[in-house]
Amino acid sequence: MFSLYKPFLHSLFLTIIFAYTLDLLLGDPRWLPHPVRWIGRYISFLEDKIKRFAKTPLAEKISGIFLFIIVVGSIYGLTGGFLYISHLTSYILYLLLSVFLAYTTLSIKSLHQEAYGVIGEIEKASYPPNPPPQGGRAREGEHLDRARKRLSNIVGRDTQNLSEEEIYRAVVETVAENTSDGIIAPLFYLAIGGPALALAYKAVNTLDSMVGYKNERYKNFGWFSARMDDIANFTPARITALLMVIASFILRFNWSGSLKIIWRDSRNHPSPNAGYPEAAVAGALGIQLGGINYYFSVPRNRPLIGDKNNNFTTESVKNTVKIMHLTAFLGVVLFSGLWLFIGLLFDNC
Repeated sequence: MFSLYKPFLHSLFLTIIFAYTLDLLLGDPRWLPHPVRWIGRYISFLEDKIKRFAKTPLAEKISGIFLFIIVVGSIYGLTGGFLYISHLTSYILYLLLSVFLAYTTLSIKSLHQEAYGVIGEIEKASYPPNPPPQGGRAREGEHLDRARKRLSNIVGRDTQNLSEEEIYRAVVETVAENTSDGIIAPLFYLAIGGPALALAYKAVNTLDSMVGYKNERYKNFGWFSARMDDIANFTPARITALLMVIASFILRFNWSGSLKIIWRDSRNHPSPNAGYPEAAVAGALGIQLGGINYYFSVPRNRPLIGDKNNNFTTESVKNTVKIMHLTAFLGVVLFSGLWLFIGLLFDNC
């Protein structure tokens, strides 16, 4: 009986390892077809079609539920169908498709590149030519504007008026939060349900990022997607925080401070999940996250996470990226090791 599951167990182990490796090598190049981008276009198309029938707040809520069911159900069904057909054709084809689909759910290299791209613009401004040209101060402002513009690609808050320290804080918060959403959560769902479930999770996550706002347009239509994203990220966010503590210990950051801030401040966040990885990073690096952010020119004052023992610098971002990389590696070891262990048990049955 167990022999029926052996190919699935072995392929999951290999899929996790190869998908992780492929993401480190390729990242998210624009020339490569990417299912997550297609999911975004699919959501936009369906939103326009479904929302036109929603004339009342209740109808908007019901329409939002239908949008979620259609998007997530069809993504899971289509992905599972393609995988099933590929498995009937060839195990190698099945494995290759599994690895590619799993790889597209990960964001390790792209997170690294975006974070370093933002601070790279600030570092350019910090080291002008010697002697500096006329208008050196304007040149510094120009690079800060470029950093703000690049930051706007990875955060939802307004960036046009952020100070240098606020830019660093935004990058740290984004990398910390997306270590869960963009790395550990896809690995978690990949481990428990294969590439189809991992891609379905990305559909949930993409729905939240597109319609899960609490503004006038989406507060009713997107409430269900936002709630389901909270549920989907509940366990991965807490696993991420614990892995970050281990990563902080290995990297010789303040791992005990990381544990302390997780326990004390992880709930100091509008999201029931994002506070956990943010608290882990804040405690490890001795920095304070949260405060005032602007969204569509409207200020929102978030509770503070962590103690301000250190100021934000480029090192804050670089150390957060280090934690992200090691957390990703530990996640791969955890989830692939789990299936390797189960596979060995089955081999002995």
